[in-house]
Amino acid sequence: MSIFDDLQTSLQEAVDIKQGKTRARVTRHEVADVKAIRAALHVSQAEFANAMGTSVDTIKSWESKRRNPTGLAAKVLATIQENPAFFNELASH
Repeated sequence: MSIFDDLQTSLQEAVDIKQGKTRARVTRHEVADVKAIRAALHVSQAEFANAMGTSVDTIKSWESKRRNPTGLAAKVLATIQENPAFFNELASH
């Protein structure tokens, strides 16, 4: 299939959704509980921020739910949640 065919298919799907012929797919991702992850690791906000390559203020805003981690940060947090030992690897760099 060529890129043109992919685009054409995608555009037809958008038209079908707009006209109500088909339903849009919605993907939802669970937002990581940063405070719980950090507490389980027994590290300070400063240590966690340093390992994540971000500021303490960012960690605070994630923990207070004012902002949500997105992109690579969200993926790293999901990895740490699944495998806490990954945090040690991350922190060592």
